[in-house]
Amino acid sequence: MLTDDEKILKKENLNYYLNELSKEYKKLVGRKGSAEIILIGGAAVIENYDFRDMTTDIDAILNASSAMKDAINRIRDRFELPNGWMNDDFKNTDSYSSKLIQYSSFYKTFNQVLNVRIVTGEYLIAMKLRSFRKYKNDYKNDLSDIIGILNEHEKRGNPISFEMIERAVIDLYGSWENYPKGAKEYITETVSAGNYEEVYKLVRQNEKETKKALIEFEEKYPGVLKTGNVDMFLEDLRKRKQ
Repeated sequence: MLTDDEKILKKENLNYYLNELSKEYKKLVGRKGSAEIILIGGAAVIENYDFRDMTTDIDAILNASSAMKDAINRIRDRFELPNGWMNDDFKNTDSYSSKLIQYSSFYKTFNQVLNVRIVTGEYLIAMKLRSFRKYKNDYKNDLSDIIGILNEHEKRGNPISFEMIERAVIDLYGSWENYPKGAKEYITETVSAGNYEEVYKLVRQNEKETKKALIEFEEKYPGVLKTGNVDMFLEDLRKRKQ
């Protein structure tokens, strides 16, 4: 779980895979079939922003017949992509909200059968904050994604305010009540401080160092890190850094 997949999904090939997926799905269900995919996470980031150009998988909400799973597996086999290259496991996390469909934006239709929508801006930030654990996010790209989104919107002349993020939180989850401790305070301070360009560089560097430490530990002690103890390791690493 700590090594990079050989097959990386990049900005320049993501649309190609989506197009090929639509063709496979069309073969299975016919021309009158239709499906909808809402891109979230890393795939949404690389399609909307320039600060990040790759992801290891596509997290998505799939609104389609069971044939979509078969189409996804066919694309996996044909292009030798990793298992789960596109998945809807996100539905089992705290960040999922049925309202994401409502607050996503239309992106593109592929081959008249596959409609793709994307979560963007403050709604993407609200999602990433929902699973916020600062030390854990140090290897997940979530913090750098948040800062990167804020930075790009500011550069484009349509900055995201705290009020906009709070509205997205309420729209998707009702309130801050079930957000992890520190999430609201973190984004409040981040938006207030600004200086996103410099902060992004620092956060991204920390993510890289943390990931390197995880890989080195796994190589030295194979099989020791598990889902149940990786958080403990990362918290200890954070304390030692401080």
